Amino acid sequence: MSKKYFGTDGIRGRVGEYPITPDFMLKLGWAAGMAFRKMGACKVLVGKDTRISGYMFESALEAGLTSAGADVMLLGPMPTPAIAYLSRTFQAEAGIVISASHNPHDDNGIKFFSGKGTKLPDELELMIEELLDTPMTVVESSKIGKVSRINDASGRYIEFCKSSVPTGTNFAGLKIVIDCAHGATYKVAPSVFRELGAEVVVLSAQPNGLNINDNCGSTHMGPLQAAVLAEHADLGIAFDGDGDRVLMVDHTGAIVDGDDLLFIIARDLHERGKLQGGVVGTLMSNLGLELALADLSIPFVRANVGDRYVIAELQERNWLVGGENSGHVVCFNHATTGDAIIAALQVLMALKSRNEGLAQTRQALRKCPQVLINVRFGGGESPLEHPAVKEASARVTQAMAGRGRVLLRKSGTEPLVRVMVEGEDENQVRGYAEELAKLVTEVSA
Repeated sequence: MSKKYFGTDGIRGRVGEYPITPDFMLKLGWAAGMAFRKMGACKVLVGKDTRISGYMFESALEAGLTSAGADVMLLGPMPTPAIAYLSRTFQAEAGIVISASHNPHDDNGIKFFSGKGTKLPDELELMIEELLDTPMTVVESSKIGKVSRINDASGRYIEFCKSSVPTGTNFAGLKIVIDCAHGATYKVAPSVFRELGAEVVVLSAQPNGLNINDNCGSTHMGPLQAAVLAEHADLGIAFDGDGDRVLMVDHTGAIVDGDDLLFIIARDLHERGKLQGGVVGTLMSNLGLELALADLSIPFVRANVGDRYVIAELQERNWLVGGENSGHVVCFNHATTGDAIIAALQVLMALKSRNEGLAQTRQALRKCPQVLINVRFGGGESPLEHPAVKEASARVTQAMAGRGRVLLRKSGTEPLVRVMVEGEDENQVRGYAEELAKLVTEVSA
């Protein structure tokens, strides 16, 4: 069955436009509470990021959940992975995050975690959707859920993050700039790195409900790059609004993306004999990552774009490390989902063990030139199914002989075909991309 509301990462949209409305959130809370209650006594944790609409949706979800007989524990503003962790430690049936991640303040959404800190299984999401289409009822008065607030949530999560590095780890002498995106990491992230001995300069940690991800964080790296240079810092760390994405900046101001971070973490684990299996990337991971891992005899597979698919592939293979170039990095040896703070700590540990700076450590990964051309088509049959396009794609792939790749895919939101070619020779890559884009245009006419 296809899903009506749930996408690859929960339910998301513009505030005030269905389904991101208070009345829908009330019904969603009730439907989720009814579904979770089928597992027995029901306790649900609710956290949020810093956008202003979080207050409104928190109240609506709370009313819906309690009307279904679920007890609610409010966490307040906390990173998304913190809700995943705390759902496990409090032995809750589920955790709910009110967040639109890296989007601006006028978007919002809902993410769910199971009591094990993982994404909800499809059958549970479908059960919630079925309940959303039934009349809302209220349990008898004596069974209405109770609401409490967890006042030490931040402290618990800070200690959890610190536990991901060996006891006694000290980053004294390391100067870092942290950009919190005016989001959910604004309290906990500076504390984690300071308590581990680093000198910390903090940017964008004054949320007002409207400034989340506004010219800051992992989607706007300019302010962090400038601050790292101005402060003569060793490196910079940028989080997104809900704390599940991380990008870095080296001491020269160069951006270090998710592919770089994934390579640094995987190589460190490999060298210490602790990399279980290989690494999961996505269709958009740079070919250079695949080649650099191959040089170390580390297996690499690609999942569809989206951390949900990366996590599913890791679970299927019983591997530990995966991620996206956007900065979702999953370290299953420490967390059940992508956790930006924990991923950053693993990178710092790798730098410490090699006694290298970030700029030097990333040099072993040579990014391949990548050319992306968007071709608009008028609907109807997909140009990707045309025999001439298939033949040309196969011919170009064969010509690059394992040192390059072709990715043709339809946009999920627009009538576009994305033609992407990458390889070791930029002129060759551009030529192939233009050739394929021209052919897609011709067959679409």
